[in-house]
Amino acid sequence: MHNFRTKFIAAGALALSLGLGAVPAKAQEFINVLTGGTSGVYYPLGVALSEIYGKGIEGARTQVQATKASVENLNLLQQGKGEIAFALGDAVKLAAEGNTEAGFPGKLDKLRGVAAIYPNYIQIVASKESGIKTLADLKGKSLSVGAPASGTELNARAIFAAAGLKYEDLGRVEYLPFAESVELIKNRQLDATLQSAGLGVASIRDLATSVPINVVAVPAQDVAKIGSPYLSVTIPKGTYEGQTEDVATAAVGNFLITHADVSDETGYQMTKLLFENLDQLTAAHAAAKAIDMAKALDGMPVPLHPGAERYYKEKGLVK
Repeated sequence: MHNFRTKFIAAGALALSLGLGAVPAKAQEFINVLTGGTSGVYYPLGVALSEIYGKGIEGARTQVQATKASVENLNLLQQGKGEIAFALGDAVKLAAEGNTEAGFPGKLDKLRGVAAIYPNYIQIVASKESGIKTLADLKGKSLSVGAPASGTELNARAIFAAAGLKYEDLGRVEYLPFAESVELIKNRQLDATLQSAGLGVASIRDLATSVPINVVAVPAQDVAKIGSPYLSVTIPKGTYEGQTEDVATAAVGNFLITHADVSDETGYQMTKLLFENLDQLTAAHAAAKAIDMAKALDGMPVPLHPGAERYYKEKGLVK
């Protein structure tokens, strides 16, 4: 028996020396998908992605982690505590720069790009009875700006600066996730919520079916003041119950990000399977309809992961 074990170990060592080490290693491939709050868009897409990777990557064990989204996700990736994460473009840029005010301890140098996915629409929604119709109307009112130093809250800061507003102008600032913000508005304990999410996000749909709402515009001239990576977009009428007209706002691209210690093969498979299973992602949340391989590299704030780069070379997106 002892002799067999020795032979087995020797065979294993030989396999490793021949560069076949990936075969045993594959059996323990672990992919932790970092998402956001369960009432947002990242979470259902992350669940779908983990199922796709669990089936499509040989020997992979996957799990989904609900988090405070962008900022936390990027810090976890840097620490090697996740393999792929959803994050907002401006948060990724600030992470690479090591912006401490945004919640990063220093330059996150291990971040690597997988794909640009769909845009987050900055959606400011107030109860009709609050009387808030414009950004200026927020003065003296209560607003939830998202979890502290979350991607959403970074968006709130940018919008406020462009509109010439400060948090001090508000009657009260709450730093709450989407679902909790909505509950407070329903209970008349909060006037408005700013949510950075895909169109048709569950939290705002829930709010709009419970109380009459106003969707507050972010005018194009304010969006232009912020500049890249913000874009001027429209929330089409009827996106939410009671929304009778198109509303201008800002959008920021979302990205799937990994880190440098994820193997090239896993990075390749994660990218390939993403684009081969878009129907499954769209079934999980309609925001995924906007994922387009032709735009996968648009505005990527960090270097591409070598595995992702290999996939895009095969597809002719990278020379």
